[in-house]
Amino acid sequence: MTLQARLLKAHPATIVLASFVFAIVLGTILLKLPVAVQSGYIPWIDALFTATSAVCVTGLVVVDTGSYFTLFGQCVILMLIQIGGLGVMTVSVALFQWIGRSISFRNRMVVQDLFAHTPRADIFDLVKSVLFFTLGAEILGAFFLTVHWSGEMPVRHAVYPAIFHSVSAFCNAGFALFPDSMMGYSDNLLLNTTVCLLIVIGGIGFPVLYDLQSWFARRKKKRARLTIQTKTVLVTTVILIVSGALMFAFLEKPILQEAESLQARILIPIFQSITCRTAGFNTVDIASLENATLTMMIFLMFFGAAPGSCGGGVKITTLALLSAFTVSRIKKSKRVNMFKKSIPMETLTRSISLVLVSITIIGIVLFMILVEDATNGHSLAAERISFLAYFFETVSAFGTVGLSMGITPGLSSWGKSWIILMMVIGRVGVLTFSYIIVGAGATGGIEHSEENIMIG
Repeated sequence: MTLQARLLKAHPATIVLASFVFAIVLGTILLKLPVAVQSGYIPWIDALFTATSAVCVTGLVVVDTGSYFTLFGQCVILMLIQIGGLGVMTVSVALFQWIGRSISFRNRMVVQDLFAHTPRADIFDLVKSVLFFTLGAEILGAFFLTVHWSGEMPVRHAVYPAIFHSVSAFCNAGFALFPDSMMGYSDNLLLNTTVCLLIVIGGIGFPVLYDLQSWFARRKKKRARLTIQTKTVLVTTVILIVSGALMFAFLEKPILQEAESLQARILIPIFQSITCRTAGFNTVDIASLENATLTMMIFLMFFGAAPGSCGGGVKITTLALLSAFTVSRIKKSKRVNMFKKSIPMETLTRSISLVLVSITIIGIVLFMILVEDATNGHSLAAERISFLAYFFETVSAFGTVGLSMGITPGLSSWGKSWIILMMVIGRVGVLTFSYIIVGAGATGGIEHSEENIMIG
């Protein structure tokens, strides 16, 4: 059977994974070229790690992006971020439509699975909207960032870092051209506001943006309403941003007291609350934060962004569903209701399975990294300290966040390989991998007589 025939028969989940792997391989080869790095040489594992981090819009780096790579290498990374943020298949569908070529029904299904929670006939309109939102937001972001950096350098020099960080922020990638990310701009209102807005817009998901656009277009009509997904994403996003900022401000009082201005004391908690769910930029030293703060950030990174967005994690809609499910059980309600709508039981069971499988994957990868660390002869005290750092790194990779306590460059090839795997799983999605492994169709199985067991 030819490769083309295999692709025609492949499940959309397989096509999605294959497209990301293809982009990662291509990016690795380009970054391995001598013209891509200042020294002319980069190890294969580091090139693979960087390409994976860019395509999976994670932001974890083993080398400093701004100083290690040439302009060509940085442009390759920027291209990979853009392709990874939009989704390889989305770019392909848009290109085929632009040149007047038709696409297969299966490729339409792939794009629909990426950006739509229900079947839609206007899939091409959805793709156009995705490109429109992306380019529009990135251009506006680049404009405001150019205004910011034009105060530090000539305008012609400010344009490039503005474009790079605008794309990186909207795609929730977290790649920065500065060694300390955004720590030098913790009190700058324009930069913080622009980057935060780009992260939020890119993280709430294209289905939500598309639904908001449709709602605004027909809001004067009586039947105009937002979908339950849009309402859930918007409400949950606001709750997580506000609660995360308040918790950060409470737990990190010494850091905020050392800030030079009241503006910085306000911006730092808000920025970290927004960025730690999926983006990966930071305006404070992550390694210097309290353990309680890091634990809170691990929780936010685990759930990540919204479905159909540039971010990873098990998604905030899963958190909302589990919360609603818990409340319904406390109230002894038979059905789970949200915004005067009942949620299908299949969706709830998939949410619970998704969380359990994700925790299992994180646990296995963390264990494998710790096993390698234990064989290096480190002291018990050092291993205790490194446990939280490795845990933080693993969840950051799974949530495609990119925040780190500073251990990424020091990872062994073994550790980097496991983090690479986590970034791919986090970006493509646990459900996608489960489709590939066990198939999409549920089997009836063998049904026996029931017998109860004790729990709790």
